[in-house]
Amino acid sequence: MSCLWAKAGAKLAVPYSFSDQDIMLLDKDPARAFMPYPAADVPNAKEGPLSGLTFATKDLFDVAGYPTSAGSPQMLAMSGIKTRTAPTVQKLLDAGARLVGKTITDELAFSMSGKNAHFGTPVNGGAPNRIPGGSSSGSASAVSNGLCDFALGTDTGGSVRAPASHCGLFGIRPTHGRVSLEGCHDLAPSFDTCGYFTRDGATFLRVGEVLLGVDGNPLPEKPRLLLAKDAFSLLDKPVRDALAPAIRKIEAVLGPARDTEVASEGFTPLYWTMRYIQSREAWLVDGSMIERLRPPLGPGVSDRFEFARGVTDKQVAEAKGIRSTFRERFSAILGSDGVLILPSMPDIAPLLTESDEALNDYRNKALNLQCLSVLSGLPQVSIPLASREGAPLGLSILGPAGSDLSLAALAARIAKG
Repeated sequence: MSCLWAKAGAKLAVPYSFSDQDIMLLDKDPARAFMPYPAADVPNAKEGPLSGLTFATKDLFDVAGYPTSAGSPQMLAMSGIKTRTAPTVQKLLDAGARLVGKTITDELAFSMSGKNAHFGTPVNGGAPNRIPGGSSSGSASAVSNGLCDFALGTDTGGSVRAPASHCGLFGIRPTHGRVSLEGCHDLAPSFDTCGYFTRDGATFLRVGEVLLGVDGNPLPEKPRLLLAKDAFSLLDKPVRDALAPAIRKIEAVLGPARDTEVASEGFTPLYWTMRYIQSREAWLVDGSMIERLRPPLGPGVSDRFEFARGVTDKQVAEAKGIRSTFRERFSAILGSDGVLILPSMPDIAPLLTESDEALNDYRNKALNLQCLSVLSGLPQVSIPLASREGAPLGLSILGPAGSDLSLAALAARIAKG
């Protein structure tokens, strides 16, 4: 393909060869992971703990000199050029990392497939014939295709953990509130988190030391290891079989895991609790724009916002009560020293040719697993430890609130074996 990028002020169709003086953006995007914005200077520190590393950021985060689309043509049209960089992006620049672009996100970040009806589907570097997973699809695509060393994503209902599993990457959903989301377009603020992707454990920990900061609740060297038996029972047998060696690998590092029931109320009530709260908050964020402009929302996204429009106050109030009870009980299971093994996703990524209906069914199955971290606010890391039918399959570890950096270090240690 011809060069996607152009200098600021030039037409995008004009090819441009980048020199060493250019601070921003790549000259090629074979993975279709990046938004095709003209380049603008985004200077980074000359020296720092992340010097020599390149990164991308999901196009929910503001970057001075660029618009922010949130995966929506309407939001892009209303954005204007931002004059301030989101603090989390700035922290990475100040640490010496070099930004190479803003990546495609699912529309208004309200999807898990990675297929944006307006800006396209980024290529899954771990399985090119399968979906990358969303909504941080472009970020996962950029890293899995080797276009940058790490990338920022957001995770509200699984939008880092899903693409990490699908693309064969390390990915973290931090403790809720651990990483700043100032200057980032919201989806559901009481669930939204900022995470990131890497290909290897050493880089994962290196970025975490900057982005996550010092743990308020560091894990012991050998934490109490638990296995979410009822979560694994949701998987089909071929998926359980594919993950079994990865579980043994974790146990080889940390010792035997104790089987634990984590959803005594059942996964269905937790699924609906997450959906009601997320949907109400998403409507509060984007509903007024949708009603005013009537944008042509893509498949799935349109249905989810229509559902969100109809969520009642009673449903939200009951859901918040269930969330509070679950959070207290689930946090007690982990204590201050427990680490839980659970599936990252119900299976490998669906094929790109799957129907919208099949993708929605898969998403609903995934939310049953993803809701544990979301409702509890606890950190979860997906580790690229398994595969099936030649496609990546992640396995997750989940820790107590404030154990994020310890969890990242533990993930790197497990992967190293």
